[in-house]
Formats: sequence, structure tokens, C-alpha cells
Amino acid sequence: MIDTMPALQTRDGMALRVRPADHADEAAIAAFFTSVSADDRRFRFLNAAPGLTASQIHALAESDHHHHENILAFVEGSDDIVAIATLAADAPRETAEVAISIRSDYRGRGIGWSLLDHVAELAKSWGVTRLQAIENRENHAAIQLEREKGFVASGIDGDPGLVLLERRF
Repeated sequence: MIDTMPALQTRDGMALRVRPADHADEAAIAAFFTSVSADDRRFRFLNAAPGLTASQIHALAESDHHHHENILAFVEGSDDIVAIATLAADAPRETAEVAISIRSDYRGRGIGWSLLDHVAELAKSWGVTRLQAIENRENHAAIQLEREKGFVASGIDGDPGLVLLERRF
């Protein structure tokens, strides 16, 4: 596969390769989610299912490069996925949602910071003016990160367990 995205560097100096996912990555994506904690899977998919379905894995391996991009992150020198970021935009590409999952043994090393910056730049290049994340209120780390990156939090009507974070460009 061809790397079409730039290398990223985390705040602690870790070099990451990033590229769009494709269907050849389905087995690696399935393996990745076995290395993500149950709480992190619950936060990412907003449900308590013990694992991902084949259709969820298939969806995470798709990218159309216009409205939907799944970005895989690898530590330089390794072929193991350490994080997956999803960017999904509405049809006019005014609003997009971001979701990031990080392998448990790589959390706290700046990968989320770097990927969120990368996804925000991609969203801007698409013409997106509002980048959103929907978080479980218990996901304090993601909420704090997004606030530090300029996202503003608000409640979601009808669901007190979720919070909407939004950044405008």
C-alpha cells in the first residue's frame, strides 16, 4: 500500500506513519480492537458489546477520500496498528464527526493529540467548518483532550450520558 499522508510526530517524539485504511486491512483492524480496552471500545462505539462485528470491521476499512476517511496509525518501523481515526462528513461537507481509538499500551503518549490535529487539518482541507465528537461523559481523557484542542462542550438533548464537543474553523 502507498502511504499518502505525511508522517506525524507525537509530543513525546514518537514517529507515526499514517495512511487511509482499505479492505486489505480488515484482519489488522480486527486484531487492533482486541488490544483496545473494553472501556475504550465502549467509548468509541457508544455500546458495551464485547467485540466488533464483521460489518463494523468492514466499515472501518473503507475510505472514500471525500466524505469518509479511516486513518490507520503505525509506529515508525512497525506494521502493527496503534490507533485508528475516523472522519465522517455530511454531504455538503460543512460538518464532520471525528472518533479516535488508541491501543491500550500506547495511550498517554500523545498519539491522540497528533491524530486529532491531523484529522482537523484534513477536515479543513475538505472545507468542513464544524468538527464534532460525541463522547460518553465518563470518557474524561477524550473530553479533556478535545477541550484543550479548542472544542466546546454541550449536552445532547435526550441523552444525559453523552456530550457533544465541537470546534469551528
